[in-house]
Amino acid sequence: MTALSRSWLQLNNDQRTALAAKLRQSFTQLTSNRLSLDLTRGKPAASQLTLANGLDHQIDGDYTSREGTDVRNYGGLRGIIEARELGREIMDVPATNILIAGNSSLWLMHLTLETALRHGLWAGATPWQQSGQASGSVSLITPVPGYDRHFSLTDSHGIGMRNVGLHDDGPDMADVRKLIASDASIKGIWCVPKYANPTGCIYSDQVVREIAELPKVAAAKDFVVLWDNAYAVHDLVFPPPRLASLFEAAAKAGTQRHMVQFGSTSKITFAGAGISFVGSDESVLKRLEERISLITVGFDKLNQLRHARFLGGRVEAHMQQHAAILKPKFDLVVRKLEEDLGGLGIATWTEPKGGYFVSLDVLPGLAKKIVALAKETGLALTAAGATFPYGRDPEDRNIRIAPTFAETDALEAAMDVLTLCVCLASLDKLNAA
Repeated sequence: MTALSRSWLQLNNDQRTALAAKLRQSFTQLTSNRLSLDLTRGKPAASQLTLANGLDHQIDGDYTSREGTDVRNYGGLRGIIEARELGREIMDVPATNILIAGNSSLWLMHLTLETALRHGLWAGATPWQQSGQASGSVSLITPVPGYDRHFSLTDSHGIGMRNVGLHDDGPDMADVRKLIASDASIKGIWCVPKYANPTGCIYSDQVVREIAELPKVAAAKDFVVLWDNAYAVHDLVFPPPRLASLFEAAAKAGTQRHMVQFGSTSKITFAGAGISFVGSDESVLKRLEERISLITVGFDKLNQLRHARFLGGRVEAHMQQHAAILKPKFDLVVRKLEEDLGGLGIATWTEPKGGYFVSLDVLPGLAKKIVALAKETGLALTAAGATFPYGRDPEDRNIRIAPTFAETDALEAAMDVLTLCVCLASLDKLNAA
């Protein structure tokens, strides 16, 4: 974007003013052309969905599961064994510790929060809302930047959020332990342990072990780890990076019933027509099953069976096909960021090895301005602040980039616009300083 290779922080005012004038001309031309580009949500592209078209041919008149269940009929709240074995392959949790639901793991998270809050997550547990902690209302630890839907779901239940920093190896565990050890109103922690949304970080083995130990540290004896492993198999490189097993770590720590793990096939097969998984101790699954039985007499076992037949034993091979489509897009995003912003001292970004997002940090106070500038050109970005609870980024600097849905030409055009807006806003800030 510019021939200047040194940091813009080192330029004098005249150099910055001249450069800003050139960039403003490019921006004016973009706004006059009015683009239509979108990098807001991490949706699979149509070419990814096509990879799962084979689902349509898996039943072929055979409606019987391995255990002899007619999948067209009612019953079987835990799910058929083939689907639970598929869950084991994706989630690294034993099949006997998995319950299969509909297409949405978010629904399972809602169910888990509602159960813990109003009924108790296992037999004999006091509902969170009746715990009567003098220190305040019930709250959860939220590593930031993080997943906006976790935040909105938590807030919808009237549960507060306590932020901790998210590092390359996971949450700041010293801060987590300090908070939960002194405040019994803190009842749990949200985790996206592999390719975290939006940074793409992977929790280290040590962090996984420490998280499994948290119920022993927490002042709240009903503390729960909400482990949303949404991107467990969404790798861009092979062999893929390994995530330590929370189930095994909790078994060693004796904290199994305090761990609730979630996953789904939503970005593996058909985004709106997949299956979801919840994995935990038997006491938790039984409690969730009791709540589910009031809502339905059985999820779609036909869909469970076709997913198991289509994916069973070949999840990694299928995800390599996804990676062949997605990795060039992620490479393009990182390349454009490096070419246009590298060395300027105005932005940093992640280079994830999987997942669905790239996290961009700009100069403090500029994220909202950059998103607004992009909107003027016709580029839609995730709202600034969305990666923090209540939409409030205290430094106003994080922008989530979702490159998956766009076609390559549109993605490159969108990145040209985004980096231009970052440069323009940064120069305005530097010139005003």
